[in-house]
Amino acid sequence: MSKIDEFRESINKGYTFKGDSILLGAAKLDDKVVPNTGIKIPLKTLNRHGLIAGATGTGKTKSLQVLTEGLSENSIPVLLMDIKGDLSGLAAKGVTEDFILARTDAAGIKYEPSAFPVELLSLSDEKGVKLRATVSEFGPILLGKVLGLNDTQEGIVSAIFKYCDDEGLALLDLKDFIKVLQYLTDEGKKEFEQDYGRISTTSLGTIMRKVIELQQQGADQFFGETSFDVDDLMKIDDKGRGVISVLKVTDLLDRPKLFSTFMLSLLAELYAGLPEAGDEDRPKLIIFIDEAHLVFQEASKALLQQIETVIKLIRSKGVGIYFCTQNPQDIPAPVLSQLGLKIQHALRAFTASDRRKIKEAADNYPLTDFFDTEELLTSMGIGEALVTALDEKGRPTPLAVTYMCPPRSRMDVLTEDEIDDIVDNSKLAKKYNKDIDRESAYEILSVKMEKAAEETESAPKPKRGRPAKEKSTMETILGSSAARQMGRTAANLLTRTLLGALGVSTRKKNWF
Repeated sequence: MSKIDEFRESINKGYTFKGDSILLGAAKLDDKVVPNTGIKIPLKTLNRHGLIAGATGTGKTKSLQVLTEGLSENSIPVLLMDIKGDLSGLAAKGVTEDFILARTDAAGIKYEPSAFPVELLSLSDEKGVKLRATVSEFGPILLGKVLGLNDTQEGIVSAIFKYCDDEGLALLDLKDFIKVLQYLTDEGKKEFEQDYGRISTTSLGTIMRKVIELQQQGADQFFGETSFDVDDLMKIDDKGRGVISVLKVTDLLDRPKLFSTFMLSLLAELYAGLPEAGDEDRPKLIIFIDEAHLVFQEASKALLQQIETVIKLIRSKGVGIYFCTQNPQDIPAPVLSQLGLKIQHALRAFTASDRRKIKEAADNYPLTDFFDTEELLTSMGIGEALVTALDEKGRPTPLAVTYMCPPRSRMDVLTEDEIDDIVDNSKLAKKYNKDIDRESAYEILSVKMEKAAEETESAPKPKRGRPAKEKSTMETILGSSAARQMGRTAANLLTRTLLGALGVSTRKKNWF
């Protein structure tokens, strides 16, 4: 049997599955596409998470697009964190070109341009469905992690949340929480300490500063009503395709705390709200985080710990999380070890450090007798990738150099008019984009603080010092100049008498 035949047999054995799958492309050997070697990913193991890595310009975003299209076609909803802003094109049909046909012919499939159902989401002033959550729903523990509080300060935040629950003070947005902190620093301090213990003014001041820092990063746009329901991320359109929710976060790169806040809230809500799914035929939701190296570089320690925890546990809820980044080493080791699917595009070796990273990356892939993995990592062309996944029994599939299929949707961004059309016709936009500011802690405590200030102003102001009183006859006499002189004379006499008794002379020396 020839080497090509052995390779084809190995690929077909490793990438043939009983259940449904997504076609990524065709296998290559010795820089040639081998016919009848489709590289497929089984839907059953897509909740085992994954990685799409590669240097800038190698095609990793297009691989993400292909995988997203396959998920949508198989009735699996997708959430995309679009950091570069180039994934909105999923909502429009692609254009037939010669290089595209060459790729689809190699994979043995017919190219059919297609648009996919897309919802545009926003955490800021970007056009789209507004994602929001109330401070109460976020909870004291997650809020403490986002703010970077110590254990004592987190305990104070938990006590404040309990106080607000007991007093009927709704915490909807950050101005509610700030108003509570102001109230407890002054007017409400004694009231709070009677039932919940003493609180340090210094600690309250520290919490206040950290909340204001979060507020300055635009968190006011995230905290509030109407709260987003994660069930709205798991929609199927009338054609049976999973809806692709594209969250554009290009303007959040310089505001890591806001992104951390959203990620913590989303992951916690998904894990807490979804029932156990076990090993189903396909996942309920797939989340892609594009340019994930930027997230991990700026992420808080709390976010990293939360992601590690969720990665290990949330697959049992039917949710898969996929990271798209430049180098596998950008992903923390505890997270990287949990990723079942790996699509590795070419890496660049310009320095000794780069070469060490490439060697480490090569060691993370299954061994193969058909090619040198470390060498291929620097020699693959655009739109080519090393692929390994998990089969239906959870075993790694053979490592394959894959000539990736092209996306069927537009490989470019939507125009402003196309974006407006999607948002204008979105049922979710009508549901979530109306601002609501009902009575909450801010309004209730503002009234209390104003009333306290008015009572303070209307109260009679005491004069400084002791209150004046009418002098008695004795006080008048003693206050006269003659009485003062008599007092000084008596004092001098007493002093001389005392010092004389001690043997000290009080007679003045005569210098003349």
